[in-house]
Amino acid sequence: MSGNGTTGDDPLQTAVWRLRSRACWADAAALLPADRPGPALQRAGLLVERCLYTERGWQDAEDALRTAEALAHGDEERGAAACERGQLAYAATLHGVRDRADEARAALGRAAALIPPGAAGRPLLDFRRGLLAENLTRSPQAARAAYRRAHAGATAHGDPLLLSFTWRHLAGLALREGEVAEARHGFTESLRIREELGYLVGTAPALASLADAESEPEASRLREEARRLFRLLGGVPTWLAHHLTPPAPGAATA
Repeated sequence: MSGNGTTGDDPLQTAVWRLRSRACWADAAALLPADRPGPALQRAGLLVERCLYTERGWQDAEDALRTAEALAHGDEERGAAACERGQLAYAATLHGVRDRADEARAALGRAAALIPPGAAGRPLLDFRRGLLAENLTRSPQAARAAYRRAHAGATAHGDPLLLSFTWRHLAGLALREGEVAEARHGFTESLRIREELGYLVGTAPALASLADAESEPEASRLREEARRLFRLLGGVPTWLAHHLTPPAPGAATA
């Protein structure tokens, strides 16, 4: 698996993926050189993801992101850096560290102006715009439209990890509207992809989400398996603790 969860023969990217998937973001980032645009951007993305999952490491992510922004050249690299800037601001707002919602919107808007439709980085940007709409703006219709664009783009570009996220979030919106069968299908697809990829840090959230769409005793079995993985990873992702209690209706997730 590469650094993005897709198959590849690059030993460095395989090592990065294995560490990332086991919640070792700092170790994965340490493998990447910080003096070239591509690796610097990947380092920043890993450390931003750590913030979202652990609510820690904010300054490290900020420092890595500034380096990536300084090294970026060309619209797509600058757009990718802006996309990570928006994600970091989103994570800080979601976790109540500081209200950076306006910064998140501005950064993602800047990324949208720089990353052309059809580019490899566009599906991830669309997905993150969906997160903003769902969890900060509280606009499920806008979120659904963004997730569907991201889903189509991830399919076109062969990005199974992103597909696992779009399946899960589209299913979450369906469940809130009472479309249980549609939700169950989406959550099942998300879990299947994550298990196939070996994305351990994302498997517990996928199990917990599927449990919400299942009846007993299957729901309890899935939640117990999610709790086991959650404990195995030392309580990561942090927001899953609330989901496993179980969550309040409409609770935001990453």
